[in-house]
Amino acid sequence: MLRRWQAIRQRGILGMNRRNREYIGRYNDRALYPLVDNKLRTKQLAERFDIPTPKLLHTVTTQHDVYQLHQYLPQGEGFVIKPVKGSGGKGIVVVDRVEGDVFIKASGARMTLTDLRRHVSNTLSGLHSLGGSPDSAIIEQRVIADSVVQAYGYEGLPDIRVIVCCGFPVMAMTRLPTRESDGKANLHQGAIGVGLDMASGQAISAVQHGQPVILHPDTGKALEALQVPGWSDLLTFAATCYDMTGLGYLGVDLVIDEQRGPLLLELNARPGLAIQVANQTGLLPRLRAAERRRQEALRWSPARRVEMAQETFAHSSKASSPEDSSVI
Repeated sequence: MLRRWQAIRQRGILGMNRRNREYIGRYNDRALYPLVDNKLRTKQLAERFDIPTPKLLHTVTTQHDVYQLHQYLPQGEGFVIKPVKGSGGKGIVVVDRVEGDVFIKASGARMTLTDLRRHVSNTLSGLHSLGGSPDSAIIEQRVIADSVVQAYGYEGLPDIRVIVCCGFPVMAMTRLPTRESDGKANLHQGAIGVGLDMASGQAISAVQHGQPVILHPDTGKALEALQVPGWSDLLTFAATCYDMTGLGYLGVDLVIDEQRGPLLLELNARPGLAIQVANQTGLLPRLRAAERRRQEALRWSPARRVEMAQETFAHSSKASSPEDSSVI
């Protein structure tokens, strides 16, 4: 047990208790949580900061709206239904296409209008919301992923998770859907996590269920060749979310639409720790380095913070190594 603890410490791994105490508890004022826990409020806030999000088609707030659901769905096009106060991907339905009266998900599963109504009704009752409280549902235009990134996923939409501390983007990964994950970018359901070089967006390492993988199990693509396009713009969006929310420690989830480019999907005030496994390195050295510059961060623009982060947290940088977190 002692050796295991020493090994974790040497690798700079951030554990859940430390994350809760020293980062979430210290840097995230609970009064600000509604800005990220409520997807509608996040969208409204992002609009004020010129950060694009998926197009909102309708908000379902009452059971009467549920019975009128067919009037709010785009004709013949894909769409997404989400709980406003959901978390962890729970309650999200992605319809890839519509054939007659049948709604076909990215995984190929088929749903009827009755199925959708039942799902939205359950969402309003709080089945998928934080704490089980009554909720609303939003209907969004489906994002069509950029072909470069989509080529590495299976059916569903790949996304990019960026951890931001004190305004600095410190670590990132892309989550690739698989057949096992039902086309969802959810690591717990079998999606692949690919660690990304902060300087370039180039793949560093990849894992599925915590185990290293080299090829995507469904597409056969070599994951080491993946490089996220428009990388600096994505990081600038992520860094801006610090200014937007006032939260000093957060997870920023982004996607790349083939027409609109980078879009903010959602924010998380309690981001998970699996990103360390995907990157095969610990968060602590980078978090400590960012903390030492938190006063400068208040004066610097998001672009300036990104420039510093890319230089400091590049895959070959000393601050990316547990042995030396004194840089920055």
